[in-house]
Amino acid sequence: MIKSISDIDKIRKEKQADLMIRVNPDAEPTATGGKMHIMVCGGTGCTSSNSMKIIDGLESLIKINKLENDIKVVKTGCFGLCAEGPIVMFYPEHIMYTLVQPEDVNEIFDSHIMKGEPVRRLLAGDKEAEKIENALENVDFFSRQMRVALRNCGAINPENIDEYIARDGYSALEKVLTEMEPEDVIDTIKESGLRGRGGGGFPTGVKWSFAADQQVAQKYVCCNADEGDPGAFMDRSVLEGDPHVVIEAMAIAGYAIGANQGYVYVRAEYPIAVERLTIAIKQAQEYGLLGKDIFGTGFDFDLDVRLGAGAFVCGEETALMTSVEGRRGEPQPRPPFPAVKGLFGKPTILNNVETYANIPMIILRGAEWFSSIGTERSKGTKVFAVGGKINNTGLVEIPMGTTLREIIYDIGGGIPNGKEFKAAQTGGPSGGCIPASELDTPIDYDSLIALGSMMGSGGLIVMDEDTCMVDLAKFFLEFTVDESCGKCPPCRIGTKRMLEIVTRITEGKGQVEDLEKLEVLARNIKASALCGLGQTAPNPVLSTMRYFKDEYMAHVVDKKCPAGVCKSMVQYVIFDSICKRCSICKKNCPVGAISGDKDTPFVIDQDKCIKCGVCMEKCPFKSIMKNA
Repeated sequence: MIKSISDIDKIRKEKQADLMIRVNPDAEPTATGGKMHIMVCGGTGCTSSNSMKIIDGLESLIKINKLENDIKVVKTGCFGLCAEGPIVMFYPEHIMYTLVQPEDVNEIFDSHIMKGEPVRRLLAGDKEAEKIENALENVDFFSRQMRVALRNCGAINPENIDEYIARDGYSALEKVLTEMEPEDVIDTIKESGLRGRGGGGFPTGVKWSFAADQQVAQKYVCCNADEGDPGAFMDRSVLEGDPHVVIEAMAIAGYAIGANQGYVYVRAEYPIAVERLTIAIKQAQEYGLLGKDIFGTGFDFDLDVRLGAGAFVCGEETALMTSVEGRRGEPQPRPPFPAVKGLFGKPTILNNVETYANIPMIILRGAEWFSSIGTERSKGTKVFAVGGKINNTGLVEIPMGTTLREIIYDIGGGIPNGKEFKAAQTGGPSGGCIPASELDTPIDYDSLIALGSMMGSGGLIVMDEDTCMVDLAKFFLEFTVDESCGKCPPCRIGTKRMLEIVTRITEGKGQVEDLEKLEVLARNIKASALCGLGQTAPNPVLSTMRYFKDEYMAHVVDKKCPAGVCKSMVQYVIFDSICKRCSICKKNCPVGAISGDKDTPFVIDQDKCIKCGVCMEKCPFKSIMKNA
């Protein structure tokens, strides 16, 4: 139990010595810390790829060889390079292994641990480099990032509170409770320029001040960890790799606005995040960092977890709060805003995981430090979950103002198979597409809105030349229609009508007049839907129509899909000049759509053809082509 500042300082000093080996290669090992630390990613992606078996294998070999006092195997959070997982990191050498499989454990142990010879075939970066220690400094994926929200992910054991404390954990809470007044905390957050990382980018300090101004006895602090955007996993990864940072930040927020209770709303579909958050809360309570009289200052604050059932609409703040209350998650009209009347009818602030993850560092390093990062109106860093048609999928954290080109090509490693970049989708179903012509646009709140997109939570899906933008708009509309709560007609009915029109277009049944209908309908929904999710639902359609109108015209006028994605408009054609009349295509066609023999040219009956592509795949002479 931590009852005073001296108690936590003692833990911090003791554990810092144990962890020094991860920071300084020349550090002397401690009796409890060991001579070597092996960090194994325990995030969702790597766990699903058997990283736990890697941990078990290493620990077994270490035990057999009686090296438990010398070598520590640590389950940690996401390193970010998800495309190369499972990832294993060795300290003090700072050597990273990628794509490690359980069957590689014996080789790693025998070669690296016992003989001091790294396994080069598994190395991240240049496998042939003469000097491989600290080689990650030269890997663009890591060297071009700036980690603030993710600073502890991959660096500590998220299930060990002492390791978080050793990394200056709870120092910010200690500072605000002993050195700052609540209004000082709010002023610091305002001066930092921190904007919400979960949606529209509302200034965090301003939101907190609204709640602080309410003169009532009971207030609440909420955290949105619902994260339902397709392809987004930033918040989940923070909870998996550094749950204490959210706990500390929420306690700071509670002190700033005068709240003694917080709730973390997290998806039940994220079991690892839920488990580690639950462990972290219990540890903080046992240490006295949550509960009554924290640090002996008289400040009370506690946290509870509420599990969401996976409804996308519960990412909207008022719907989230009704769900926390045990009611159906539906948006409520605003005003009053949650800062005035929120959870259980009391003043409430709601921020997402990434927003909270920035708070302790702002308190410790100061508002000026944070505001020096980024652009004039978008301060700090932003975490993106980069996925789709890109070589280095995973988590990246970059200063605001970094261009899309830097993210995709310098950090992300470019587009696979030599394909051309076509567009990037930011903001998920609420966002929009950024075309290749805007690759050099700085990524910040205002620039994205000007392009018809938005920051959102930070999902970034990359598309290449083989992507049909009409089909992409259809995908997001299907998601929105399925996830609509149904409360307001513009969203419930309007998005369904939009989907019907877009579906007609992808099936080759669309008309030019449909494009005007689609745009008018989209703008009406934006203007009249009840909540932010409904108001932004048309964005994928509007942005694709804005930048890729030619593709829509090709679908409705030429009845062709330029990318060859929309099956109804695809035709497989046999070129007789190349065809050797071997009949392999005819034998493999599942619906008998191909006719011909050795004396007669082979032809595909387009009415019978189901567009499966088997004929093109099986043809040994490449005489069948997809003619979109």
